[in-house]
Amino acid sequence: MRARTRRLGTAVATILATMTALVATAPAAPAATAAPGAAGVGAVRAGGVHAVFVQTNSPSGNHIVAYHRADNGRLSQAGSYATGGNGGQLAGSVADHLASQGALTYDRDHGLLYAVNAGSDSVSVFSVDGDRLHLRQVIDSGGTFPVSVAVHRDVVYVLNALDGGSIQGYTVEGDHLREHAAWHRCLGLDPNATPQFTNTPGQVGFTNDGDHLVVTTKANGDNVDVFAVDRSGAPSDTPQVTNLPAAVPFGFVPNGRDGVFLTEAGPNALVTLDIHRDGTTTQTAFAATGQAATCWVVAIGDLLFTSNAGSNNVSAFRATDRGRQLTPLGYESTGNPGPIDAAASADGRYLYVLTGVEGVVDEFSVAHNGNLTPIGTATVPDGPGSEGIVAF
Repeated sequence: MRARTRRLGTAVATILATMTALVATAPAAPAATAAPGAAGVGAVRAGGVHAVFVQTNSPSGNHIVAYHRADNGRLSQAGSYATGGNGGQLAGSVADHLASQGALTYDRDHGLLYAVNAGSDSVSVFSVDGDRLHLRQVIDSGGTFPVSVAVHRDVVYVLNALDGGSIQGYTVEGDHLREHAAWHRCLGLDPNATPQFTNTPGQVGFTNDGDHLVVTTKANGDNVDVFAVDRSGAPSDTPQVTNLPAAVPFGFVPNGRDGVFLTEAGPNALVTLDIHRDGTTTQTAFAATGQAATCWVVAIGDLLFTSNAGSNNVSAFRATDRGRQLTPLGYESTGNPGPIDAAASADGRYLYVLTGVEGVVDEFSVAHNGNLTPIGTATVPDGPGSEGIVAF
């Protein structure tokens, strides 16, 4: 695989400055009409119901903090569970110590929760019983500093961020993962590019049809890598690479069968990418947030919400025409600095935004027109630097 060329231009310098400053912005703007639906969140077949889980990512001992979700959307702590590994911090990070999306991932088909232990190069597997967890396995991540996990049916992939980046594949067997050594792929990123938090890969994830595995490289190449996945779950030997100059592609969620909604931290924007059968991509929509450090995205039906860590707010968009139209709906400020990962309740009524600087979950109710209304906060024990959130 060819090596990527490091790109540390104005866009990346801006991200570093805004993430360090974490400047507050204006209050929420009005939003246009859009109805939340089931497409973005899905039904829970097994495991957690009315629960939210947050990963502390503590270097001295990673934990998953469990919260019970009341009918009014408010959270109350229900427990804390050691992962059997340690969290980590990338150099240069302020709010997002893993600088990734998908550090905590729920497997609806099997009722399992996957958590990365970046400081221990391992992944923890929990079974989920309501708002309770049971540790079933701690397994090697197949690389250095795991930051993101993806699952499709019986296939799981872990993204490792350091030493040039890599992906490692597994299959689910009962409540355990089985590693497939032949499903390891190096990403060939520049391991010496700095700062680390903008020059490590951002996320691994499947398209909804499971035919492609997508990896974002952020500023270390400004690429979207797309691996073809065969019926067994094995990836292609090399990815199809789409270069997005100065885009700093970061987090994404699936769109339809074979596309994604992607955040670009360089221009601070949300875009729609169609992924073709051969792994090439086409951008079909672009919408700027007008904010700073736009890196994370979550979907609730046709509504999309991006976390803007440098502006301390969340932007809302409505996707129409299969994502070919992205309509900005305004933004809502978070009560705490550094909004990063976010997750929506399964019914689409509530949005939970993890703010990484102090380790607080900001709670919002979601209106049919996309407006967010703050309803409270939940403190994460040992929370500063926490990253990874899942909601039911």
